[in-house]
Amino acid sequence: METRRLPARKDGRIILHFDHDCFYAAVFEARNPSLKSLPFAVQQKHIIATCNYEARRRGLHKLMLVRDAKRICPDVIIELGEDLTRFRDASKDLYNFIKAYSWDGKLERLGFDEIWMDVTSMVDYNMEFLNRNDLQHSFFVLSKEDPTLGFAYDASVLAGHSYPKALGPSGDGDGRLDELSLRHHLGSHLALHIRHQLEEQKGYTSTVGIATNKLLAKLVGNLNKPKAQTTLMPPLASSDLDSDSLGNALLFMDDHEIGKIPGIGFKLAQKLREFIVQHPVEYDFANGGAQEQVSVARVRQHPDIDFEKLEALLGGPGSPHGIGYKVWCLLHGVDDSEVSQDRPVPRQISIEDSYLRLDTMTKLLTELNTLAQSLIKRMRIDLLSTEDDFVEEKSTSEVDASEAVDRVVVGKRWLAHPRTLRLTTRPRLPLRVDGTRERTMKRISHSCPLPNFVFDLRASTEAVAEKLVRQTVLHMFRRLHPEKSGWDLSLVNLAVTNMAEAAGESKTANGRDISNMFKRQDEVLKDFRVTESPPELVSFSGELSEEEGSHVAAFGEGVPMFNDDNEDDDWNE
Repeated sequence: METRRLPARKDGRIILHFDHDCFYAAVFEARNPSLKSLPFAVQQKHIIATCNYEARRRGLHKLMLVRDAKRICPDVIIELGEDLTRFRDASKDLYNFIKAYSWDGKLERLGFDEIWMDVTSMVDYNMEFLNRNDLQHSFFVLSKEDPTLGFAYDASVLAGHSYPKALGPSGDGDGRLDELSLRHHLGSHLALHIRHQLEEQKGYTSTVGIATNKLLAKLVGNLNKPKAQTTLMPPLASSDLDSDSLGNALLFMDDHEIGKIPGIGFKLAQKLREFIVQHPVEYDFANGGAQEQVSVARVRQHPDIDFEKLEALLGGPGSPHGIGYKVWCLLHGVDDSEVSQDRPVPRQISIEDSYLRLDTMTKLLTELNTLAQSLIKRMRIDLLSTEDDFVEEKSTSEVDASEAVDRVVVGKRWLAHPRTLRLTTRPRLPLRVDGTRERTMKRISHSCPLPNFVFDLRASTEAVAEKLVRQTVLHMFRRLHPEKSGWDLSLVNLAVTNMAEAAGESKTANGRDISNMFKRQDEVLKDFRVTESPPELVSFSGELSEEEGSHVAAFGEGVPMFNDDNEDDDWNE
């Protein structure tokens, strides 16, 4: 059957995936290195958000209750980590450090602690200067402008671990490495060099995966943690589609549980599991996984599964066109998506938190104001230009002047104007007859145009946030929850989306395209009107997208929605 054929592979790239080890804990350890040898954990609300490997060695783990952590390890040192400022700043600093090694800016950040880096151009350049007769004495050039800038290495061997562990013959019959294996060798030595520099200069260790696409690079790095790297080596695919032998890519993918594959989120994984086992599968929120595991191999080898069947099974309202073929490719370790180049502004800015119980208007107002203040601060940090002069006015409620600065920025310009404000909640389901409550991942949302006063830089963040909640967010909430009593929320999210980049992005001699700015002025500003009455709401309701579902699925209700393993592509808090 044609639809059962393997997807075509394009294995010409070399991609590195950096995952900073125990990132939240590492941020504290970078400031206080003595913590590295002690059991140390970061707390968010009543949960251990992450802990270092010394703490893990003593029985602690992520998402453990703080009281249980203290009982298991009484001498554990715990720091509060609900203020994400320090983590965000460290994340950007490490991103910029790694970006300095890139020749083409192909770096893509995932959450606070993960980075993809496409190093194909660097590997291609260095392949041209290899002496194939003396690979042991090679030199990796880090700059085209300065050929003396680089490091010596042995290109005949791989740096770090490999998959599979026992490498088979990778030569061309006379002991010489084949081209793709040699390219992997170069990528592994570059990864090792950057890792060492990251630790030496910044004090952070990382785990790296090296492969020919983003999917495989992210997954293969998980094999050896922490402070290590793993390369997925050729042959990646069988040379004969009718052969019983499998390439290393399929062998590697087949052992993974279906819900562990990036791009296959919570809902998609549940549909696939239930199709394979032919009965509903319960989800174990406490342990962060399905009670019945289904491997990629079971799905891929199922006689009734092909990409057309996957399209029928996984498609439907809200699903992207071609989802069946995309998942079919992922099952085979095929991912042609590009490593996105650094963009000046995010696609959205999203702030959310989760709650053990949120069921009164007094508590709700407090939480909405907190979320709105964080949202306005993030907008002023991420969406304002940095080249102009500005004045900073410190918040009266600041605790640490270096971290809690309320930026009232004068003289700066907006790089982008979000057009849409979105409020999302996750209501708890009512109690069953037996007194238990069904767990749910279902969210409901309302959107409306973002009011123009949000862009007033003369007002403090507290004033703007309070006005936004009073004039807009509360009306959105009442549309979502018209009942005056009885609602109980486990999560609230406030986000700005639909970014309209400011005019003048094209550069002229003086740095701005004035004519283009005026041409686009009406378009950019048309959605920003000051209104005294609540705007007419454009509403929609539904469940999480598949990508969002994969992020939330790792957490039970009442657990903070920010963590080391954030899988959201946007700049979230």
